[in-house]
Amino acid sequence: MSDYKSIMLRTSQIPVNKNLVKLAVLYDEKIPQLIEFDQEKPLIAIIQDICAFKQWNLPDPESYSLKYEADNNKIYITEKNRSELKNGQVLRLILSAARTAEKLIETLQSNAAAKRKEALQQLQGLASDFTFALDFINKQGLALLISFVEEDRSSGEALAYVLQTFVELMDHGVVSWDILEHRFISRVAALVGGHSAKQDAAILKGSLAILESVVQNGSDAHRLVVEQEVTLANLVAHLESPNAEIQLNAIALVNALFAKADGAGRQRRVADELTAKNVRGVILSNVLQGARPVGSEMGHQLYVLQTLFFNLMSERVTRRMDAQDQAERDKIVELRKIAFDNEGEAAATAPSSHTPTSRRQGSYAKDYKKLGFANHSNPAEDFTETPPGLLALDLMYYFACSHTDGYTKVVLENACRADEHECPFAKSSIELTKMLCADILKVGEPPSDEGALYYPMFVTQERAFEEFFCICIQTLNKTWKEMRATAEDFAKVLSVVREQIVRALREQPTNLDQFRARIAKLTYAEITALWQQERIIREEDESQARPILELREQITPEIVELVRQQRLSFLAQGTLFSEYSGRGQRQKNKFWYCRLSPNHKHFHYGDCDESARPSLEELDHKIAVVDVKQLVTGRDCPIMKNKSKTTIMNLAFSIVLDGPEPQYVNFVAPTDQIFNMWTDGVNALLGNQMTSQQTKEDLDILLNMEIKLRLLDTEGITIPDQPPPVPSDPSNYDFAYD
Repeated sequence: MSDYKSIMLRTSQIPVNKNLVKLAVLYDEKIPQLIEFDQEKPLIAIIQDICAFKQWNLPDPESYSLKYEADNNKIYITEKNRSELKNGQVLRLILSAARTAEKLIETLQSNAAAKRKEALQQLQGLASDFTFALDFINKQGLALLISFVEEDRSSGEALAYVLQTFVELMDHGVVSWDILEHRFISRVAALVGGHSAKQDAAILKGSLAILESVVQNGSDAHRLVVEQEVTLANLVAHLESPNAEIQLNAIALVNALFAKADGAGRQRRVADELTAKNVRGVILSNVLQGARPVGSEMGHQLYVLQTLFFNLMSERVTRRMDAQDQAERDKIVELRKIAFDNEGEAAATAPSSHTPTSRRQGSYAKDYKKLGFANHSNPAEDFTETPPGLLALDLMYYFACSHTDGYTKVVLENACRADEHECPFAKSSIELTKMLCADILKVGEPPSDEGALYYPMFVTQERAFEEFFCICIQTLNKTWKEMRATAEDFAKVLSVVREQIVRALREQPTNLDQFRARIAKLTYAEITALWQQERIIREEDESQARPILELREQITPEIVELVRQQRLSFLAQGTLFSEYSGRGQRQKNKFWYCRLSPNHKHFHYGDCDESARPSLEELDHKIAVVDVKQLVTGRDCPIMKNKSKTTIMNLAFSIVLDGPEPQYVNFVAPTDQIFNMWTDGVNALLGNQMTSQQTKEDLDILLNMEIKLRLLDTEGITIPDQPPPVPSDPSNYDFAYD
């Protein structure tokens, strides 16, 4: 190994050349070679030269390939990835992927159980390499693995290798999941049955991953097989497993079955079954309150589950009131009765026979006006807008029936106020529901690939959304009183309430009591300071006074430079990215890290664990900034070109390297903020303008702050729109100065 390290040291000190790369090549225990890898020479010719080295003299060079020696990057060198080679790297000459695949298949077809198990173990380590996977699949290796499962030819550790290797091979997207037969799916589904504690963890993990992919990517017929063979009770039991990967794969399969269920009715039945199995309680006790922190992958799955539960309300959100639907109209009648019929049930069931119908209807219209309906004579008309549709009525009815005291207090308090200060309960409920669904919680929108924002109180509590609404509508009424608002202030009150809700949710309360306590502290007085600050900034932005505009123009360059340095500092700290395949598919549990060197001359990157924050020395690869030709984003990225518009398209960007043919380093940012920081930073390094919305916001904030500081001495002085006129010349210049 001393020779190996000395070669690495020597090669890393050789100057960069665009066509020649200085590399070390190892083969078994023979003397290493130090070669000049010519990027313009065919790869097969380079391998022939290596095999012809006099100390090696290897026959049949077509049977060999080059592979990275680094432990975290052992992939084959191909014509497609050869441009990524850098000076100082160490390669190893090994059997080609095709020959290796042939040998492994021969061993797997033999009757020697021990050798077959050893081959399966080796195969699992190679399956993640696309070059090997393609050769293995083309030589019918995948069909052989499928037969092992269908014919029950493997068990124990060998079966675990088969299942996990199968997942790795299918993740490359070379073949469709539709090739699977029902027999294979049934066999894998049978492995999921029973309690996780009685099963091999590796087998269970692989089985769950296969079934999730079958549901997500297979045909409807395949999905139905999984639904018939796998019970939700078993999946909920697997959520109790101490193994984090089993928990993750189990909830991923639950989400897949939930999302792919046909129609709203089928999804509702899945949700009811999950509720009956107390999946929320299991998630709370075993995931959220478990010994391990919730990782990003589990956070994404919890977000997906939350979104799927929210979207069950979509049918009500998009449904208008039907004049013929008596059940819905009865809910409106019940709202009036609960609020105003103090005589009780007797008064409701035995109305006075001599009371004229027109008088009763007139009295009802007054009651509906006090309830805050816009259409007093026919309040059903208030529920024709979508969103929120009939969901608003459902929530109002739930509040009235489940929190009767709170409901009557809200209604009667407003009934006793002067008309101009009355907070209309019905209008408030409808607008609040619309805001919660369309703006804050995004009800009806499909889960995004990158989404990870979940609120534990929605995941772990029954009727959480209804109870959440009850807290919010009472907060709205309280804020209305604090603001002493009138009907003209309705939009302003709603914006304050939105701020209260968003800030309370930002702390991710684990239950409704925590949310209630937090939002109670966010009074109007506390929110007012934020509104005041925004109003001042808005007034300054709208100011067109020439002296301020000139001052802004004068100090803008130094503020831009400040933002530029901040972006480069962010890049130097580095960012963890999820790994994506060439087809734009996210690779589960695979991450890499990239950071800019302190001297801003190189990008260093390499594979790492989710929790790792590697230093520059721990990152194996680097790119010289001078080799970066341009930055492309969105659909212009290679991994996005063949995809329809997705949520990750707006987060994708690629660095284009200079060379005979364009070479790309592809990124998918975890968030919009990180996307903006990285694209701004790369543009700054290339000498381009930083164009992101975040840069504009940062410039506005810093410019306004700097202008305010420089204008402190002029406080209270009115700054004219135009500078004062220059006085005329004096009659003479005979000035005296003592």
